[in-house]
Amino acid sequence: MNNSEPVTFWQHLDVLRWVILRSLVVTTIFGIAAFCMKDRLFAVVLAPRTSEFITFQWLGVEPFSIHLMNTGLTEQFMTHMRVAIYAGLLCAAPYVIFELFRFVSPGLYQNERRAAFWVVTTGYLMFILGTLLNYFLIFPLTVRFLGTYQVSAEVENMLTLQSYTDTLVSMSLIMGVIFELPIVCAILGRLHLISSSLMSRYRRHAIVAILVIAAIITPTTDIFTLLVVSLPIWLLYEFSILVVKLIR
Repeated sequence: MNNSEPVTFWQHLDVLRWVILRSLVVTTIFGIAAFCMKDRLFAVVLAPRTSEFITFQWLGVEPFSIHLMNTGLTEQFMTHMRVAIYAGLLCAAPYVIFELFRFVSPGLYQNERRAAFWVVTTGYLMFILGTLLNYFLIFPLTVRFLGTYQVSAEVENMLTLQSYTDTLVSMSLIMGVIFELPIVCAILGRLHLISSSLMSRYRRHAIVAILVIAAIITPTTDIFTLLVVSLPIWLLYEFSILVVKLIR
């Protein structure tokens, strides 16, 4: 579409319709590909449930294995579908972001276009970083503690596949969103709504809030797991202070 010609609302709507359609097609293709690669997909998903996982090898954890069970007729198939859809969304996200950016960029100035590009790109990378941190550190420690915890040796844990995968997906989404904190703070700092001095002054309040958020993300009773979750969030807060200071 020629940028020099005026574009009507309905033409914009038609362009947006094709953007959404192409994004859905690409997401569906990635989801189908993930669904077809069931063995590889669930080899990755189920890896943190045993002591053979790379994180436990580094930490020197004693051998353990958490056995999962299926309690519903359609549970395994529906779990397969949900995990494949999430994998498809994660893989197709760069293309979807590119399509949306290409749609809105003609309405931005050159400096706004550059700023939007860096915000979107950095935001996606931070989300992936949060997801990876959850997969390799936070989720394995949480699963090991909750999956092996027993009030008595006579009570055996019987975890369901749905509970395991739902916890993994939800914690990955939460950590991905939390890792957007520096981006949000950078935007607020650019708008002069917050400052590095303000964030430093309320650091103690932020630490308390971080501990509360960490306790919600990992509903465990051990201090070790709580600190493992709280530490990266606190480092993100400190990094956000530096980012806001540089922005201002």
